Amino acid sequence: MKARLILITVFFLSIAGSGPLGAACVKVPKANLRTGPGTTYEVGWTVYKYMPLEKVGASLSGKWYAVKDVDDTVLWIHRNLLTSKYRCVVVKTEGVNVRKGPGIHYEKRFDMPMEKYYSARMIKRKGSWIKIIDGDNDTGWIHRDYVWIR
Repeated sequence: MKARLILITVFFLSIAGSGPLGAACVKVPKANLRTGPGTTYEVGWTVYKYMPLEKVGASLSGKWYAVKDVDDTVLWIHRNLLTSKYRCVVVKTEGVNVRKGPGIHYEKRFDMPMEKYYSARMIKRKGSWIKIIDGDNDTGWIHRDYVWIR
C-alpha cells in the first residue's frame, strides 16, 4: 500500500506540474537514493558528487524529489542534496576514454578508461565533445555519445 501511494503521488505531481521538475545534479560528496520520501526508507543506491538526475515528482511536503537516473530507475532524494545551477554527465557504458582535448587525436587524460556511472560536471561543449570536471577537480573531454547529460 505504501509503494502504491508513493507511485500515485509521483504520477499526480508530475502531471499536475506542482514543483520544480527537471534536471538536477548531486551537489554533495555522497548521497543516498531511497525507495521512498524519507530516511526511514531503504537505500536503493548511493551516488556521488555530480551525478545527474531527472526530477520526476515531489513528496507532499516538497522536501523530497522522486528522481530518475541514467538507467530509468526512479528513487527518492532530499532536495538539499541537489542543485540545478549547472549541468552534469554520467558515463553510460564501460571503458570510455577521457581525452586532453575535444577529439580522438588528443591523448588520453587518464591511464584507465572511465567506468560506467563515473559522474562529472559539464564545463562546456565543443561539437560532439563535452569538457568535464569531476569530484577530484580533474578535467578532460568526453564524447557526447558515451554520456547521459542533465
